[in-house]
Amino acid sequence: MLRTLITALLFAIAACGTARASDTAFFNAVEGKWSGPGEIVAGKYKGTKFTCVFSGVNPAASAGMKIDGYCRVGVFSQPMNAIIEKASGSYRGKFLDGEAGEGMDITGGRYSRNKLVVNIKRKDLRGVLVASKDNADHMQMTISVRVDGRLIPVIGMRLDRMGSNSEGPKVANRS
Repeated sequence: MLRTLITALLFAIAACGTARASDTAFFNAVEGKWSGPGEIVAGKYKGTKFTCVFSGVNPAASAGMKIDGYCRVGVFSQPMNAIIEKASGSYRGKFLDGEAGEGMDITGGRYSRNKLVVNIKRKDLRGVLVASKDNADHMQMTISVRVDGRLIPVIGMRLDRMGSNSEGPKVANRS
């Protein structure tokens, strides 16, 4: 369960890019390396802190994104990957090997301004992953699960871009 929720967070992180008018621009801005801390804020593993590092790329064939990387809890490291595609005005995809395996399915969602909200599903578990941009190099992520008709936050995370895709090439001042 912890692995699945952290994977969902990685997906949201990858979905966050520079603030633009369209989800396509949002997805395009995922390219590069991201890292940052997170914490499980509810449930059996409440208080568990972790760190994730991943690379985001845009698939050439469709609107969407792919991420690959890992999350570390203490001395343990777990590979993470996700894919999301835009389909019929909504989203579909999977974390790890999807609901059929040890991961989760993305079953829909929406994008508005600097925020992507995707529906996540694993067996009887339903929830949402919200990814919002602070600026071009920082983003916040929250995974919430539905309990008795209410969304309860379970994981929070803040990622920083490693290097900077937002500033363009750096040029030395030769005065």
